[in-house]
Amino acid sequence: MIESYFREHITRLVPYSTARDEYKGPPGTFLDANENPFGNGLNRYPDPRQTALRETIAQLKGVHSSKVFVSSGSDEVIDLLIRLFCEPRKDKVLILPPTYGMYAVAASVHNVDVEEIVLGADFQPDVERIIQSGAKILFLCSPNNPTGNLMSREYVETILQQFGGMVVVDEAYVDFSPEGSFLPLLESFPQLIVMQTFSKAFGLAAARVGMAFAAPAVIKALDTIKLPYNLGNPSAKAALAALSRREQVLRKVEKIIRYRDQLASQLIELHCVVRVYPSDANFLLVQFVDASAVFTHLLNHGIIVRDRSRQPLLEGCLRISIGTGKENKKLLNVLKMIG
Repeated sequence: MIESYFREHITRLVPYSTARDEYKGPPGTFLDANENPFGNGLNRYPDPRQTALRETIAQLKGVHSSKVFVSSGSDEVIDLLIRLFCEPRKDKVLILPPTYGMYAVAASVHNVDVEEIVLGADFQPDVERIIQSGAKILFLCSPNNPTGNLMSREYVETILQQFGGMVVVDEAYVDFSPEGSFLPLLESFPQLIVMQTFSKAFGLAAARVGMAFAAPAVIKALDTIKLPYNLGNPSAKAALAALSRREQVLRKVEKIIRYRDQLASQLIELHCVVRVYPSDANFLLVQFVDASAVFTHLLNHGIIVRDRSRQPLLEGCLRISIGTGKENKKLLNVLKMIG
């Protein structure tokens, strides 16, 4: 049973019950939650389970709503998963640098050790070493941030079959990839958790809406330990509105992919560029002759990118997000000043 992976005390935890949890009927006269009765659109507490949003996501993704969790960004999911599965000073999480930094930060906040196994030269996981790890959670980012590549489906399936802990696949950038999600594997592997977000393809970074897909027992446990009202109504409504404009979102994604491929082909022509890595995300990892000088030069012209050159395997690399056509043109013009 998947519950055997949980921290023991959480299996006995009685969750906080909100006023909205205790009433399941039609809209009524709510005098239960000490709210301001004079309406301004934001005076009532939101649905603590985000029922409408979860059901809409479930329909879109082809999963049952009992396997859907909605969060305040993916970072909340990362934090909750470590709370759910890892005993401080006892368990550890496994990360695969170079990768998203919040996995390690969240573990450290909870006083949980972090084991690192650096990706291979092709930015793929070292399957044998991962399987041998005794970590409680593996965080696997695909497409990976900051390298932009997908993780091999064959490798991930082997890990799911043989790794002894939970496997969290972070798919923040999956909408920019033609290969599709690992979601179909949920039926075969109850230890799999898939994270996605509204921050990237849906353009709702400021709204902070994340998603997690997992076995119903995991979702129930996340609902037990989350804050009572972890997602406000404005954010939930923004997510629902974005889902209703799915075709518009897809058109914007297609435009970003087109801009990404155009920018990649233009960057490689510059003398200051050594390599542009293939990307299945909405950014490019670019190796420069002198990354530090390029980073400073761009800053001096009001262009902010991410310096990833201190991460393993990424010497001389900057990560560049795909902007509008005007922003990409400005980037190229400024870089051409270097050569």
